[in-house]
Amino acid sequence: MTPLATRARQAGLVATLLFSATFAAAAPAVPDGVRRIADIAYGTDTRQRMDVYLPASATDTAKAPVIVMVHGGAWMVGNKAMSNVVDNKVAYWVRQKGYVFVSVGYRLSPQADPLLQARDVAAALAKAQGLAASWGGDPAKFILMGHSAGAHLAALLAASPALAREAGAQAWLGTVALDSAALDLERIMQARHMRFYDRVFGADPAYWRSVSPSGVLAPGAAPMLLVCSTQRADDPCAQARDFAAKATAQGGRASVLPQDLTHAQVNTTLGLPGAYTEAVDDFITGLLPRP
Repeated sequence: MTPLATRARQAGLVATLLFSATFAAAAPAVPDGVRRIADIAYGTDTRQRMDVYLPASATDTAKAPVIVMVHGGAWMVGNKAMSNVVDNKVAYWVRQKGYVFVSVGYRLSPQADPLLQARDVAAALAKAQGLAASWGGDPAKFILMGHSAGAHLAALLAASPALAREAGAQAWLGTVALDSAALDLERIMQARHMRFYDRVFGADPAYWRSVSPSGVLAPGAAPMLLVCSTQRADDPCAQARDFAAKATAQGGRASVLPQDLTHAQVNTTLGLPGAYTEAVDDFITGLLPRP
C-alpha cells in the first residue's frame, strides 16, 4: 500500500469513527428482562454520568459480576448511550448471563485531556463499586472494558492502577481493551500518525509518556485481554503484542486476541453469538472467583 493510500485509509477510519460516534448516540434498545438506570452522577459535569443495565429480577442480595464499559470516539466525541457500545453486550452479559453492565460517560477533549478522562473513568469505577451491592452486583467482581479511545483509557488505568486508587477505586479483576492503537504514545507521536492525535495529545514528550499505557506500565498489573483488528493499516496488533510482552516480562498477565474485523466491528459485534464473544467471555469467566 502506498503512503498516499495509507493516509487515505487512515483518514477514512477517523471519519467513520467520528461519524458513528456522533450520530449513533440514540438511546439504546433495552431488551426484555433488563432494567436501565440512566445518568447516575459521579461528578458535577453533565458528562460525568453513567448508565446501569441490570437483570430486571436482580436483588440487593445477588453477587453478579459487573462490567464497566468505556465508549470510544477519538477522545473528542461519543456517548455512553450509543447503541454500538451497549446493545449486543447488554443482550449477552446482562440478559443471558445475569451480569450488571455499566456504560460510562466522561468529559471530552478539548474540555478534558486524556489524563483527566482517565481520572473520570476511575471516579466512575469507584462510584460503581460503591453502588454495586444495591444493583445486585459484587464489588469484588469488576471487569473494566473499553473500545478505541475508551480502550486506551481502560488500558491506562490498568497499566497504572495508582490513578484509580487516587479516585477511590478498589482493584478490579481484569481489563478488556477493544482495539486500542494508542498503547505506546511515545512511539506513535514520534512517527507518522493521524493528525488528530496532535490535537488530543499535544507536543510534549513528557505528557505523551504520562498517558502512554506502555510508558506507565507497573509491575504486576491486573490481567488484560487486548483485542485488535487485523484489518487496520496502523497495525494495532503489533502494539498489542509488544505491550503484552512487556506486561508479561514484568510479572503480569496479558494476552492478544486478533480479529478479522474492522475497528467498528470489534465493538459492535461483541455479544453476538460466535467465537469472538466466546473468547472474551472465557477471559472474563476465568477471572471470576470460583464458588
